[in-house]
Amino acid sequence: MIPTFLGITVVTFVLINLAPGSPIEQKLQAIRFGSAASGGGSSGANSRGDTSVNQEVIEALKKQYGFDKPMHVRYLIWLKNLSTLDFGESFTYQEPVIDVIKSKLPVSITFGIASLILTYLVCIPLGVRKAITAGKSFDRISSIILNFTYAIPPLILGIFLIVVFAGKLNLFPIGGFQSDDYDSMTNWQQIVDRVHHFVLPLICYMIGGFTELSILMRNSMLDIIKSDFVRTARAKGLSERVVVFKHALRNALIPIATGLGGFLGAFLAGSLIIEQMFNLDGIGLLGYQSVLSRDYNVIMGLTFISSMLLMVGRILSDIIYVLIDPRIDFK
Repeated sequence: MIPTFLGITVVTFVLINLAPGSPIEQKLQAIRFGSAASGGGSSGANSRGDTSVNQEVIEALKKQYGFDKPMHVRYLIWLKNLSTLDFGESFTYQEPVIDVIKSKLPVSITFGIASLILTYLVCIPLGVRKAITAGKSFDRISSIILNFTYAIPPLILGIFLIVVFAGKLNLFPIGGFQSDDYDSMTNWQQIVDRVHHFVLPLICYMIGGFTELSILMRNSMLDIIKSDFVRTARAKGLSERVVVFKHALRNALIPIATGLGGFLGAFLAGSLIIEQMFNLDGIGLLGYQSVLSRDYNVIMGLTFISSMLLMVGRILSDIIYVLIDPRIDFK
């Protein structure tokens, strides 16, 4: 994990610092525009130049944002501050990065965890049923429906849901995380209000992984059902329910275990398209805006958290492998 983490953070740090349009340049542009708007004029200033801004101001800005030090020194300082989860201050929000990320987490955590739980609760039984009825009407019809939903882009699906269910039928709100009078509601009303706002964006969050996991479970279960030990269990006179759910299902879950460790990633789940469409202020939108505004500290904070969750999730997937099938040994 250590070399992987260093590789991810070094590459990200170098790339964002080499990209044009640093916070210094954007601040200088704002000063020039402000000067021009107030009649000060800034003729002759180029996009990177400092002819219209005093050199002392430029040096002060570099010191303020930490750009007065070489790139490798700034990276080492960033690594040192990780021990206290100090990612620095956001250039855009003018507050600690950790507080900015915390403020966006409720949306991402809610949709990430809800979509993960619902996907596994539905897809595993559905995949098992499709494997048992392979080649029959249920399997063929469900496969057509799954492939059709998988082919629908989230953008198109979101527009359809908003126009039909939020617009014409007025069954759900167009967007947002909660109603305007949320604070005045009772606890039960608040739960209902949140669920009411979750339905449409949650469908968009789930639609892609839903099809993939169902087909994966179906194919994995189908391979196990054809195995010799399953035939032996049937030959012993065991009921089909015992054969499927006691003997076959545990082995069929091994490929599915790959994604179980990804539940940690649900804490940072985010989709730029969905969040913009449904007016949700989550991690996906924060990452996109941080890249546009060259908010280096927020980008590195998100990179650190997401990479750590990804690597820890991979380790948990390996552990789940062993729990499901004791024959697997990573020693």
